[in-house]
Amino acid sequence: MMKKYIKSLLLIGMIWVGTGMVSCKKYLDRDPEATVSAESAFKDFRSFQGFTEELYNCIPDFTNRYWTNSFNWGEDEIQSTVQNFHFVNKVDNGDFWGWQREFDGWGAGFLDNANANTNNDRFSKGLYPLAWYGIRKVNLGLENLNLMVNATDEERNLIKGQLLFFRGWFHFQLIQYFGGLPYIDKVLPADEALRLPRLKYQECAAKVALDLRAAADLLPINWDNTTAGIQTLGKNQLRINKIMALGYLGKNYLWAASPLMNLESTGSKTYNVELCKKAAAAFAELLKLTESGAAPHKLLPFSQYSTNFYTTGQNFLIPGGTEVIFTGPYWGAHGSTYGTAKQYTPAIVGADALVFAPTANYVNYYGMKNGLPISNSSQADPTGSGYDPQFPWRDRDPRFYNDIIYDGVKVVQGTLAANMEPHRYANLYTNGSYRDERSGSRTGYMMFKFVPRTANNFDQGWNYGQNLNIKVSYMRLADIYLMYAESVAAGYDSPTASAEGFGKSAVDAINVIRDRAGVGHVATQFLANTTEFMKEVRRERAVELAFEGHRFNDLRRWHLLAELPYTLKTAAEFDRAAPLNSAIDTKLNKVVNYRERLILQRPFSEKHYWLPLKRADVNMYKEFAQNPGW
Repeated sequence: MMKKYIKSLLLIGMIWVGTGMVSCKKYLDRDPEATVSAESAFKDFRSFQGFTEELYNCIPDFTNRYWTNSFNWGEDEIQSTVQNFHFVNKVDNGDFWGWQREFDGWGAGFLDNANANTNNDRFSKGLYPLAWYGIRKVNLGLENLNLMVNATDEERNLIKGQLLFFRGWFHFQLIQYFGGLPYIDKVLPADEALRLPRLKYQECAAKVALDLRAAADLLPINWDNTTAGIQTLGKNQLRINKIMALGYLGKNYLWAASPLMNLESTGSKTYNVELCKKAAAAFAELLKLTESGAAPHKLLPFSQYSTNFYTTGQNFLIPGGTEVIFTGPYWGAHGSTYGTAKQYTPAIVGADALVFAPTANYVNYYGMKNGLPISNSSQADPTGSGYDPQFPWRDRDPRFYNDIIYDGVKVVQGTLAANMEPHRYANLYTNGSYRDERSGSRTGYMMFKFVPRTANNFDQGWNYGQNLNIKVSYMRLADIYLMYAESVAAGYDSPTASAEGFGKSAVDAINVIRDRAGVGHVATQFLANTTEFMKEVRRERAVELAFEGHRFNDLRRWHLLAELPYTLKTAAEFDRAAPLNSAIDTKLNKVVNYRERLILQRPFSEKHYWLPLKRADVNMYKEFAQNPGW
């Protein structure tokens, strides 16, 4: 695949494909299959932007890549047993070959695809092949910038900035899964043998940083405020801008600084302090722009929190609001509701037996409203948090109630037949009707972070007329605050340190996110040293970014994936203390015999910190070596 997408000859004459954005047709004023000369393709902004916009169609929509979608591969989620083809099942078995289409006949993952292309079909998006294709296309564009003679400086900067961003972004996406790779920064001749060696992770990340820094310096904060962007005024939200470039510049530095990547590059399983400081500086630069109002991004109020993940009744508006930093196109109205909306609801009230449920061990990361963590879900907490296993839903972090369906919560809102009335409320106690290994929750919890409470067979919240659009972004502003906190604390070895020129400390950044949710600030006992503070940083990432596809890579980069307790997935077992009384606040329902049961322990070893490369690729030439253990 690498050989096909890196080395295959991409002629100057090319197929023009739009990005799926509403505004793309304003730039693509020619037939979709038109073949043009180099001089025509690159002569002016309109033509060059048409060429560039194909790169947006190389961004997989991991939320809606297939009818049902597996993108949470940490210890956060487990699937019902009716099917076993999703990548999460393979990860649970230690079989990381499953990311590759050669080992996945169903094509359910977003990392690979046998028929990857840049059309408007969400099923055709595979990160690995399209990243290599996109990198070559970027380099082709950069090598032809001199042909853009009929353009202003602003227009040249917009084109070059987008191209540099995508080259950095594609490489970053690849190396975070596979480790250091060759950095392709020129068009490779088709008649020359490949001999580019794999770089160390930090060497590759340094080249990513150069591209992203240059992109940030060239691109505007908001395309609507540019002369070129006025052509598509109000429809420029997905176009690559300065904020996106700064966000990924910081993330690239933080990932390179993290223990796994530092181990691969230097042999030291610690944070790289200097790279952490560079990450903190990039995040601080971004946050100064957002907090000053120079950039339009801001955290959504908690009353609109779900808008980060889905919209209804807004003509399939892409979710994210003012909080989204980076997301890709959405292909096909109603696409997400055919599968994604239905994969979280047990079959007893849902449309499918395939159910993804949060693990009990992960739900434990949701602490108390006062900001304190839960030390043991089966015991009353002696630390003063207020947690009581007889009332496990009481006084929890408000994000718990937003994200998690627990026992007794009203699921079906409207009319039910008499024989179905007992299933209106979530029967998630041991042996309850929502508990089923094959077609329901295996864990005693359900995850509704990405779907409205009407997502069931009776309320039909997923019907076309509801205009439901589910889409999880790659990056949002809350993530920036959390990455800033981590990079500052690790870089300056203090929870109360801050990046130069930015007033907020690491703990301040965490508390910004907690304030939005109405959660107590980081407690004093976690501020004594960086080691203790990092426990809360990691827990805060687990809660705020829950089920958004971050956990697997977080555990890997922290070098915790193969360590206990992160290899465990558990279920909550309990009985109701009394028959359910719908007149009582469900948060106050009493249970007895609350305990956790081990469902599985994942058989991980050191080799599982990196995904295996394709055998066809590593067999091309000896310098492109396979990852250790594979």
